[in-house]
Amino acid sequence: MAVTVKQMAMIVAFFGVLSFIFGIIAENKKPAAGKPVPWKDVVICKYPSDPSVALGYLSFAFLLVSTVVGFLSLFYPYQGKSLPQAALFRSKSFVVFFNISLLTAGLAAALLLWTTITEQLHLSRNVHHNLKTDCPTAKTGLLGGGAFVSLDSALFWLVALMLADNAREDYFEESDKDVKGSGYTEVHGADYGQHVVKGSA
Repeated sequence: MAVTVKQMAMIVAFFGVLSFIFGIIAENKKPAAGKPVPWKDVVICKYPSDPSVALGYLSFAFLLVSTVVGFLSLFYPYQGKSLPQAALFRSKSFVVFFNISLLTAGLAAALLLWTTITEQLHLSRNVHHNLKTDCPTAKTGLLGGGAFVSLDSALFWLVALMLADNAREDYFEESDKDVKGSGYTEVHGADYGQHVVKGSA
């Protein structure tokens, strides 16, 4: 079964929404701080149950899938017809949205991954020699911000896909016209040659 533009768009949107949802849940589940417990010459930070690390990695994974599918969907040979990249990048609107899609995907990945790794480090390295530590967690708001940028990235991929589909239709319409035009010329020339032969006879 051939893959269609609509199916690609649904996949991009589906994983983009999943990335957004898991990022928002991770932000809401992240504790504001841990509880410092003094012990000898160190402080051990006790954190409540924190699923934000797993949720953050899931959000990043879904963003990655959405981005890869979004990128591939622009150049996929639908109906077995490959579109030259030059025909796509001839459109200024496509170039703009293509670059915005890449930038937002990179920004969302950086926010989600950096915050999730930071949170994981806080949870794993919970023994501090600084007796005044307040047992911090990753900065609040970054996971949520990454989730929103992830959703924006998926929307920009969809716009870029729509523009690529328009460019594809225009390109193949022009190609069909060129083929029909050249075919008409050849038939007309052949008919003219037959008339000349008949006239000579």
